[in-house]
Amino acid sequence: MKSGVFNFLALDRVHFGVTAAEALQQEIAQRASERVVIVTSRTLNRTTSVVTNLAQQLGDRVVGIFDECVEHTPRNSVIALAAVLRDARADLVVSLGGGTVIDSVKIALLCLAQGIDHADALDQWHLKVNPDGTLHVPIVGTPPCRQIAIPTTLSGAEFSDLGGATDTRTGIKHGFTGGFIGPVAVILDPAMTLHTPERLWLSTGIRAVDHAVEAICARNAQPFLDALGLRALKQLLQGRLDCQIGAWLAAMSIRRADYGASHGLGHALGADAGVPHGITSCVLLPTVMRYNADVCADALNEISAALGHPDQPAADLIEALIRRLGLPTRISELGVGRERLAVIAEKAMGNPFVRSNPRPIQTPAETLEILERAWA
Repeated sequence: MKSGVFNFLALDRVHFGVTAAEALQQEIAQRASERVVIVTSRTLNRTTSVVTNLAQQLGDRVVGIFDECVEHTPRNSVIALAAVLRDARADLVVSLGGGTVIDSVKIALLCLAQGIDHADALDQWHLKVNPDGTLHVPIVGTPPCRQIAIPTTLSGAEFSDLGGATDTRTGIKHGFTGGFIGPVAVILDPAMTLHTPERLWLSTGIRAVDHAVEAICARNAQPFLDALGLRALKQLLQGRLDCQIGAWLAAMSIRRADYGASHGLGHALGADAGVPHGITSCVLLPTVMRYNADVCADALNEISAALGHPDQPAADLIEALIRRLGLPTRISELGVGRERLAVIAEKAMGNPFVRSNPRPIQTPAETLEILERAWA
């Protein structure tokens, strides 16, 4: 008999098919928000009119704009954002951007909830793997405000209460979670994605594929997530709004399914070598699928069928898709030296998703084997 638990998020609504400004004004009115801070990327704020136009439409309810989010979310950038939100007495945060922006807001809200004002204090609040392999999840209080996310990539960060931040002392990225740090509403407006660089758009699309695949193959896979993931794989091959909906479906598995080594090794590779998450999925997912093939045969067959080629290995289909998109498929294409793989393998053993891989991974030698396969 199948068994499991599906935990719903404190996410009230998802808007799609309307403009971001229209949906955001509805949300602000419904919440009677008066002190809104917009958090975005420097590029979007300083080289386009998107942020300015949105702020003008919201009027004097906007009390601040923060655009100092940094890729891989170093802790100091989160502390800086938390200080801005605290000083502005924000009653709503609008995150306009990709996973870095949305995750920065999540962890800044955790800082507000716990009264954290320096980076070292975050040591006590990230997810940890216990010696017996179980996961330690700190209980986080309720932040003083919530966020509304307007995503510009397909990372799916807007559909989870999990955020990652990098400890620059060690080069390790840790996960943080809390019941109310994820968005309370999400607005999917494809017009907001038009300034997203093509490589970023496409690679985060592969990140969404990674969410779907590792959920379907997860050791605690369940029918609801299987259905969403298989549909997501079809949506992600279509137009912009369809891709956004596909990323939504795929991201419903975040923190509900035990992802595997593609995510776990991706976190370690990204933090150590500065590789964006979407690109880590490009160079790791097919290799991890092949590594897990013997224990995930039925799931991989379903993925092949969803991609329209039930007679071909799912890993081959996804690797071919990545190549067609002009994206890298090997770690060696990223300028990461082979000698660095052993360090990354060692760091990865502290990642919960490495430890929950469907084919059990117990030693750095096993993670190194996967990285070697993905490098060559």
